Amino acid sequence: MSVPPRLADLVRKARRLAAERDRLIEALAVEWARALKGQRLSAADLDELWAGLTEDAVRRGGQARDAGWTAQAWRREAQEVVARLREKVEATLDER
Repeated sequence: MSVPPRLADLVRKARRLAAERDRLIEALAVEWARALKGQRLSAADLDELWAGLTEDAVRRGGQARDAGWTAQAWRREAQEVVARLREKVEATLDER
């Protein structure tokens, strides 16, 4: 089965963008873990932090989002990114 050239280009672009998003999440996780290390935050404090970050990302994305993104799609993406960030940061903090 052959993939048309335009479709192949779109698939490559999507993969490249996903890889860049993954690299950004990794870099942010390192920074957040460093910043939160030793802060003695409770689970409730961390819940509030992640909820606030999610809402801020949704709000900012709503103001600057491309015409191709619906509010629901942007919210889902922001929630997914912050959830992945949270998972990595909390795993790093738990190791220490």
